[in-house]
Order: sequence, then C-alpha cells, then structure tokens
Amino acid sequence: MYTSQLRQEINYNLERLSPEKLKIVAEFLAYLADKESELATQEILDIPGFIASFEKGKQDVVEGRVKNWKNIRSDV
Repeated sequence: MYTSQLRQEINYNLERLSPEKLKIVAEFLAYLADKESELATQEILDIPGFIASFEKGKQDVVEGRVKNWKNIRSDV
C-alpha cells in the first residue's frame, strides 16, 4: 500500500473515533515518532569514531577553525 493510501485510510478512521480514542491515538503516534527518532540517533552514535569527530567539530567551531560554506561550494 502506498503512503498516500495509508494516510487516507488513517484519516478516514480518525474521523470515526471518539475524542477519548483520538487522545490514545495521538499518544501512540507520539510514542512511535519518539522511538523512530531514538533509533535514528542510535544509528548515528553507532558509527565508529562519530562521537569523537563530533566533539572535535564542536571544538573547532568554538575556536574559530571553520570556513564559510560559500567559499567551499560556490555552485550552491
């Protein structure tokens, strides 16, 4: 089933729910979105050397060791 079809089906069923059930759906959707975000974050954190590289990048910014992106990518 395509995403647009799923959204239509979800919207159709949402219209049929009571306010109490809508609240449960909203809480469940928030839970799912948080879980997906956590998984994506964990994927990034699992990249070997990512944390050290990220911390070095933050320190580079603090100490002014940065370049203007316009000087690097003039075609953007």
